[in-house]
Amino acid sequence: MATLTKSIRTRINLERINWITVVFWTIGIVSLVLIVWGSFNSITSGRLSAAQWRDLIVFGLAQGGVYALLALGYTMVYGVLGFINFAHGEVFMSGAMVGFFAASALDDAGMWDNQPALSLLIVLAVAMATSMLVAVLIERVAYRPLRAAPRLIPLITSIGASFFLQYSFRGLFGAGIKSYPQMAALEGSFTILGLRILKSQSLVIAGAVLMMVGLYLFVERTKTGKTLRAVAEDKEIAALMGIDVDRAIVMTFIVGGAMAGAAALLYSLVFRQVSFFTGFFPGIKAFTAAVLGGIGNIAGAMVGGLVLGILESVGPSLVLAGFNIPAFTQLKDVVAFLALVLVLILRPTGLLGERLAEERA
Repeated sequence: MATLTKSIRTRINLERINWITVVFWTIGIVSLVLIVWGSFNSITSGRLSAAQWRDLIVFGLAQGGVYALLALGYTMVYGVLGFINFAHGEVFMSGAMVGFFAASALDDAGMWDNQPALSLLIVLAVAMATSMLVAVLIERVAYRPLRAAPRLIPLITSIGASFFLQYSFRGLFGAGIKSYPQMAALEGSFTILGLRILKSQSLVIAGAVLMMVGLYLFVERTKTGKTLRAVAEDKEIAALMGIDVDRAIVMTFIVGGAMAGAAALLYSLVFRQVSFFTGFFPGIKAFTAAVLGGIGNIAGAMVGGLVLGILESVGPSLVLAGFNIPAFTQLKDVVAFLALVLVLILRPTGLLGERLAEERA
């Protein structure tokens, strides 16, 4: 009788085991072991010097700052409306494209090199205004009529809006790649505590940090920010408390568009070339950063963007090179999305994510 009881208990315990979770954790652990092994081989091989590793980290921070600013738009819209705005990459692209024409006009007028600070502020204002306008138009035309529809409907609509914006800009400005003029004030580099940093990268890092800190203070300390958080928590209760929900949603798109416009200028200062397709890959990477940090979490989007930028920059040389993989520098996207998969396996809510409400699960 005791043997039978023990057998039944063992069977019940086995039934309680989630074998899918076991498989996922096994994959995660094996992947972590391979990452450590590849990293050890790369570091001990002496393939790169300490200065080269530092350069990769600095470039990763600059790239991650752009991803972080762009990811904020994804995470804010998700927090308020509960769906992913896949047209946000094109909001970013619109700021970069229109900013190019503003930069070219300033360059033709001789201001681009003679008054670099003023020129950058003008282009920043143009890029942010353009992205905010496009974001608000998308919300008003494409999303507001679908406010009460199932979440899959606005998600599909956002993909359609993305293609519409891409090919509208292609029709208006052509399919060719456009290059921002080189600014003499941003050429060269300087050294801080023995760390060599390109002037353009330092501007991008500093600008991204300032924008992220400003947004965080805006959301946490201002009355409008509290309104946005209240609407994100519960739109119905917020409306009963006298909050204008439609206005709060529009403000969410305005803020997200402003961050996308700032990211557009910073991206253009580093990579310089833009086209109607510019928003696609940064948009996908920013969405990845938002999920990596914890979708719906503003601080998580910031951290996720910086982490993803560093992983993209350092990961191929640190991990893939340790296995002697040819052309490992071309596989940075593999590293980025592998990191996302591992985070979702080991911590499904993201690095700083909070557990989603039951209705969003």
